[in-house]
Amino acid sequence: MHRRVRRLVDYPRSGRAGLRRWLPSWRQLLGSAGLFALTVTALLIGVYASVDIPDENAGIHREANVYYWSDGTQMVSTGEVNRQNVELDQIAPAAVNAVIAAENETFYDDSGVSPKGLARAVVNMVRGQETQGGSTITQQYVKNTYLSQDQTVTRKVKEFVIALKVDRKKSKDEILEGYLNTSWFGRGANGIEAAAHAYYGIPAKKLDPGQGAFLAAMLKGAELYDPAGGRANRERARGRWAWILDRQVDVGLMSEKERAKYRAFPEPRRQSRSTSLGGQTGYLVDVANKYLRQHTGLTDEELARGGYEIHTTFDKEKVARLERAVRQVLKRDLAPGTRAADRHVQVGAASVRPSDGAVVALYGGRDATRHFSNNADTSGVPVGSAFKPFVLAAALQHGLSVRAQPSGADSPARGAAQVRRSASADSFYAADGTLRRATGEPDPDHPTLRAALFPGGNATYVRLGEDVGRAQVRRTAVDAGLLPRSMAPLEPSFSVGTSTPSAIRMAAAYGTFAGGGLRHDPYSVTRAVKDGTALPGLERPAPGRALDEGVAGEVADALRAGGKDLGPGVSAGRTGDQDRLRTAWLTGFTGDLSTAVTVFRVKPGEPRLLPMSGVAGKDSRRGNVLPPRIWSAYAGTTGER
Repeated sequence: MHRRVRRLVDYPRSGRAGLRRWLPSWRQLLGSAGLFALTVTALLIGVYASVDIPDENAGIHREANVYYWSDGTQMVSTGEVNRQNVELDQIAPAAVNAVIAAENETFYDDSGVSPKGLARAVVNMVRGQETQGGSTITQQYVKNTYLSQDQTVTRKVKEFVIALKVDRKKSKDEILEGYLNTSWFGRGANGIEAAAHAYYGIPAKKLDPGQGAFLAAMLKGAELYDPAGGRANRERARGRWAWILDRQVDVGLMSEKERAKYRAFPEPRRQSRSTSLGGQTGYLVDVANKYLRQHTGLTDEELARGGYEIHTTFDKEKVARLERAVRQVLKRDLAPGTRAADRHVQVGAASVRPSDGAVVALYGGRDATRHFSNNADTSGVPVGSAFKPFVLAAALQHGLSVRAQPSGADSPARGAAQVRRSASADSFYAADGTLRRATGEPDPDHPTLRAALFPGGNATYVRLGEDVGRAQVRRTAVDAGLLPRSMAPLEPSFSVGTSTPSAIRMAAAYGTFAGGGLRHDPYSVTRAVKDGTALPGLERPAPGRALDEGVAGEVADALRAGGKDLGPGVSAGRTGDQDRLRTAWLTGFTGDLSTAVTVFRVKPGEPRLLPMSGVAGKDSRRGNVLPPRIWSAYAGTTGER
């Protein structure tokens, strides 16, 4: 007779068969859940006992970011502390209510923590995502004041525990006051007092409910919601602003009658800059910061907290020479006091080293503290005929798609098969529409593709773009270095420059011709260090083969042939000549430097480009003389030959 052995845990369940044997009983489920809860509780008690409220960290005070020229000398130090701590009664109650409604409506009733937020952080960690979760105002205050900004589960657990203790030690008003004084609102503003001045030029106690709701929206991320960042930012800000006002009604912090008074979006004032970022310095810092955000993942808030040493590719001497060249030409050739057409003229320029893509110089406008848009890195300025070399490169690289023509026929047969035919820079369109190789003396009635690169050849390049295939032209331009988002619709005029690349990208893409068909994406930061540790993601971009070496060389030779007529110092370049596009360009290279210059007219506050007719006088060919003059004045002094 066998004695039945009693198991401590009856699983798999005895006396059951099939699937039921493996299904736990309700007692087992309840016991497992209780054991799990006890384990978690014990862990939290242990952590609670072991974690104390630390001293306030230095991270709540902004440090300077130091930017360096390419030779290692200091360019500028930014990030002076912009915080004005105020007491809670010095903040408009409407602004306080807006923040509570937006961030933590149960603030005055909760225990200072969000268990759901902690659970969400753990789940996100398991999924390999960021650990951000729904945090209370107390937790955010703890993060700002006592901890780092790292998104890790360890930091999240510490935040949770310290928030519990802070909620017991400090009053709700003390916590709220601390949160409003340590939060980042964008525009260099730490704390709501600095933010009120940055966005509206008033102290926090004078904020009305509409303005308070706007500042509460900035807590979501000023880089996404500050209207100074563009139309998309403004639309996001307007939507969240309206939601915050409605939310205050929903949670009982505002009456519907009061809400009805605030239907018009409270436009903030234009963004101002520190005087240390005057001249070209602000534009250089903008380009460097943009590159850092794209390649390291740093946010505007993290950059604003400071402590970074940022080494750039900018050449101090070349930046000064480029600025001097622009100022000299504009002072000599423009007369805005007596000639209306010379008013509102803007210049953008950039120099890139073709051998590796380093941005060595740029001109973003007269002064970064007064003209905020960076003309060297702007979009919306059509490039005109300076786009033609990409059409030529596509034709040389990929050939033309034409219908097969039987021997002796005057024209292709209808429905004939498409074939690819090769082209060269010395090809021209004959009277019958076929592309032929030029021999002997030039024919003024039928310019070669080389000659049609320059003024008067637009019809030739519209036809060439159609025969190559505008989609193929687009791919070639992007392969050379232009950004896909800057490409215009593939209409017939696409081939003569309706796209809107920046001067930086144009200089880099022309560098592909100078560099034998190797594309080097432009870069502006070589190294960034925080607390002695270099940030990853700033390795020099690897080159890519965009064009065959022979194709790039043929395009470069064609540009050199025409560049001789553009002025002293220009050894290879291409100007724009499209008045209807209301812009003037020159892009070219000499030695180990590729430079793009654009001139256009735009009135402050009005995005529409103004006509270039009459700019710089009646003999200026609609302002087209300005880019070559700037380019030559600059290239003639850089020592790059």
